[in-house]
Amino acid sequence: MPGLPLKRRRLKRTDYRKRLKLILSGKPRLVVRGANKNYQVQAIVAEPQGDRVLASASTMELSKKYGWKASRGNIPSAYLAGYLLGLRALCKGIEEAVLDTGLKRLIKGSRASAAMKGALDAGLKVPHGENVFPDEERIRGIHIARYADSLQKMNPELYKKTFSSYLAGGVRPEELPRHFEATKAEIDKSFGRG
Repeated sequence: MPGLPLKRRRLKRTDYRKRLKLILSGKPRLVVRGANKNYQVQAIVAEPQGDRVLASASTMELSKKYGWKASRGNIPSAYLAGYLLGLRALCKGIEEAVLDTGLKRLIKGSRASAAMKGALDAGLKVPHGENVFPDEERIRGIHIARYADSLQKMNPELYKKTFSSYLAGGVRPEELPRHFEATKAEIDKSFGRG
C-alpha cells in the first residue's frame, strides 16, 4: 500500500515533477507569485539545505522606493517588478533563468507573463515564446487609461468608486502611462541607466 503523498503536494502547493525539471536545468528559477494586491518576482536557486533567494523585487517596493502610486496588482506594476528584478539579477551576475509559476499555468497576457517580459527587457535571458506577452499598450497601462477616461465621461460616480485607490494614491488613472514611464525611468536612474 503506497504511503500518503508529500504534504505540500497534498495541500496543492508544489508540483514536484515540474519543480525537479526546473532544478535539473541548472539555472536559477525566475519565480513569479502574486495576489490581487501585490506581486513578487524572485531569482532563486535550489540547494540541499533549501531554496536560496539571489535577488527579489515586489510591487510593494515600487510604491515605497520608486514612487509608484497606482495599483500594485495590475499588469504595469507586475512588469515593473520583473524589470527591477532583472536589473538586480544582472548586478549579481545572473544572466539567465527559467520561469517558475508554481502550480499556475502561464497564460497569454497575464501578470506573470508581464513580469517575465520586464525581466527580459532588463536583459535577463529567459526561455520563452513571443506570443505569451501582453501587448505594449497593456504593459504601459494605456487600456486602463482609456477605460478610466470613458468611464469618467459616462458615469462619474462609478469612476470614483472603481478608481478610488488610484485617486487616493495621488495619480489619475488617465495618466497611468505617463506615471508608468516616470517610475521606469526612476528604476533606470537608480541603476545608473538613466
